[in-house]
Amino acid sequence: MEKKSIKDTGLRLLKKGQKGLVHAIFSRFGIIILLFALQVCLFLAVLLWSQSFMPEFFGGGILIGLIVSLYIINTRIDPTAKLTWVILVMALPIFGTLLFFYTTLEFGHRSLKERVESLINSTRKKIPQEKAVIENFSKKDPGAASIAHYLQRTGCFPAFDRTEVSYLPCGEDMFEATLHELKKARHYIFLEYFIIDEGVMWGKILEILAEKVKQGVDVRVMYDGTNEFTNLPHDYPEMLKKLGIKCKVFAPLSPFVSTHYNYRDHRKIMVIDGNTAFTGGINFADRYINREIVHGHWKDTAVMLKGKAVKSFTLMFLQMWSIDEKEPVFDHYLNFPTLPPEESEGFVIPYGDCPLDRDKVGERVYMDILNRSKKYVHIMTPYLILDSRMETAIKFAAERGVEVAIILPGIPDKFIPYSLAKSHYSALLDAGVQIYEYEPGFIHAKSFVADDTEAVVGTINLDYRSLYHHFECAAYCYETGCIADIEKDFIETLKKCRRISKNTIWKNYPWLRPVSFFTKLIAPLL
Repeated sequence: MEKKSIKDTGLRLLKKGQKGLVHAIFSRFGIIILLFALQVCLFLAVLLWSQSFMPEFFGGGILIGLIVSLYIINTRIDPTAKLTWVILVMALPIFGTLLFFYTTLEFGHRSLKERVESLINSTRKKIPQEKAVIENFSKKDPGAASIAHYLQRTGCFPAFDRTEVSYLPCGEDMFEATLHELKKARHYIFLEYFIIDEGVMWGKILEILAEKVKQGVDVRVMYDGTNEFTNLPHDYPEMLKKLGIKCKVFAPLSPFVSTHYNYRDHRKIMVIDGNTAFTGGINFADRYINREIVHGHWKDTAVMLKGKAVKSFTLMFLQMWSIDEKEPVFDHYLNFPTLPPEESEGFVIPYGDCPLDRDKVGERVYMDILNRSKKYVHIMTPYLILDSRMETAIKFAAERGVEVAIILPGIPDKFIPYSLAKSHYSALLDAGVQIYEYEPGFIHAKSFVADDTEAVVGTINLDYRSLYHHFECAAYCYETGCIADIEKDFIETLKKCRRISKNTIWKNYPWLRPVSFFTKLIAPLL
């Protein structure tokens, strides 16, 4: 839908959120600045109030730093994060202590955690694992099937056969397939996306959604609360309701005390009639289909599923949608008959990763692929901010003789994450990892493909945000027809990349090298 036709609905559909100072105040940056200013003010106040107590003041700060550091060392957080927090707390006791407890304790999101845990536990058996499927998978490849057992333990993520998976190698392909599939909807359409923004892509999708509502289709839209400060007005759900579309915002932000500050909904899920689903890196904004050029050519990917495995994405959507529902409805939608393709091969496991539990599902699936690989692991990711475990897994795979190749952006969208990625290059190159940067622009795809047999396409970046702090999702595929297409796309993308050597790591952005020394220290906080 073009903007003119949107206006014909009589709605002020979208307007850009406020940025600049207002955006900073409502963001993580605002919290850090507030706490830092608090420490400076408190320090100056104490300094002016009583200079005679300065030894006690500094001694008290050191004591607080030591006590909090001992507490941090005995927590279960990642060792790299422990080091960051200890240094920060010892250097700035008040600032560091307040920031640590703000970001790690359950203050403000305890009710969310309890509700999510309740929903996951109550729906753990909603989609039973077919015994014949897991038995066949185990006979085919016991090592790969072990990840199915792990995923089933962490949530309701069974392995499926009789599911066709189509790989979509760019946003334009996904957009075309989306319009085609949405027009066929007869019962319901569920959309859960991290970003929704005004433009051609969302406008044309919205036009179909509005028409489907008139036909009696149940249409639901859910997006992350960060959109309210970057893309959408706060009353956007009410605007969609005027079109008959049900809409919810996940974790709206609040000034300084946003209760879900770490826990963003980074998932991208589309489910149509319980028989077709999409996931991948592509959001509903024009840069994802290169209608808006912001960082050169935007390379992104997605997968479309048809068949039995779609039930898992239906359940994932309903779990998130039901967080504030008094009487959640699951069975009605999960019992819609699927239309398995007449011919399909392999196994598919859609899965999610919840930051409120101790299972780092996204990271462990990636590590499992790396540890079992024999010939190659090819990776596309926009960010490379690794904890010690993931870096070790990547290096060890290469040191075992596996061809590990990673494609990263050639034109960054954010310079601090880009500098952090480069800070890992030297150690990875020493281990034999091949690193490439996409010269035409920005890589936003999140994909692993290994040994011509298995692959993951989803929303999970190789950074702390995705692996530790966000709600994420993906589709694990084993010997499905799309594996060859994923590998082919990697090889074709490789032709547009420059290979990085130790001499060229900082070639295009030499000024980022000193930046990386500081940013690597605080990487777990970004």
